[in-house]
Amino acid sequence: QVQLVDSGGGLVQAGGSLRLSCAASGRTLSNYAMGWFRQAPGKEREFVAAINRSGHSTRYADFVRGRFTISRDNAKNTVYLQMSSLKPEDTAVYYCAAKGSANYVTVYGNQYDYDYWGQGTQVTVSS
Repeated sequence: QVQLVDSGGGLVQAGGSLRLSCAASGRTLSNYAMGWFRQAPGKEREFVAAINRSGHSTRYADFVRGRFTISRDNAKNTVYLQMSSLKPEDTAVYYCAAKGSANYVTVYGNQYDYDYWGQGTQVTVSS
């Protein structure tokens, strides 16, 4: 199975940027569709962005579209989430996730489709 390690979170002012990374080990990342989710205190975990195995198709939640970009480097076994124009409401723990047995072209936006999860990285945006 694949192991995922999230990193890159931190404290940033509103309007700032962060890049999250999700490093995979144990399996080749190109075999997995990938996603980013987040969970704020007292709220349910929610979908942020997802990318298919090839990296050619992506999907975003409405509240991040135009501000966040998901990408992957299969040679480095790493997925990224570039976050710009951050808002205080983006404060949450961010998790990357991997779906095994994924169709090569499908983007998966449902958290219940995913099999493996990173430990999460805290993003805090101050106003």
